[in-house]
Amino acid sequence: MWPLLILSVLALSTIIERSWFWVRFLLKEGQILNRILETAARNWDAAPKVAKDNINHPVGKFLYGPLRLMNPDPEVFHLALESAADDELAMMRRGDKVLEAVIALSPLLGLLGTVLGLIASLGNIQISDLGTSSTTGVTLGIGEALISTATGLIVAIISLTFYRIFQSLWFNQVRVFRKTGSELEVIYRQRWLDTDGEPSALPNNIPPKFTDTFDE
Repeated sequence: MWPLLILSVLALSTIIERSWFWVRFLLKEGQILNRILETAARNWDAAPKVAKDNINHPVGKFLYGPLRLMNPDPEVFHLALESAADDELAMMRRGDKVLEAVIALSPLLGLLGTVLGLIASLGNIQISDLGTSSTTGVTLGIGEALISTATGLIVAIISLTFYRIFQSLWFNQVRVFRKTGSELEVIYRQRWLDTDGEPSALPNNIPPKFTDTFDE
């Protein structure tokens, strides 16, 4: 039970910390994204300052990485976006390994406690004691031994529930980062074409809805 208690404390602290992180993250995400993208579309030179003002937020830090570059080549800008996204998405998965360990170890430790309890209880039984009042304590010992298995399963189930919730939030952020990065890259490539007039800088895989903007 002591190892299970330690694992439950680790799981609880991780769940509280990650829950607080995601609540703060999601409350400000949309506002920061819209502010940076709108500023970039209106005045590209002001966008880095807006992103830097929100650098404490993962989204602001993600977008500030490529925005701080001075007139980079579009391919360099794309690589900077990918690198910044990888760094921030990796940070968002902090604590996952702790929950994974708790999910894997808790049931096993609970089962181990039950097995050891059964061994201790059944080891005191003699054949001559079967069917007598002497086996009452053994029955109680078996019941107590099963508590560790139940505790391990409870800890694992709760940890797995929150782990799946955090995973779904993370996968959603992967889509958000990809969409935001694509929108920012399109704005930059359009600006690149308008300033340098290099048609070769236009990528072949730009979605159709953006090609009309470039043609105009």
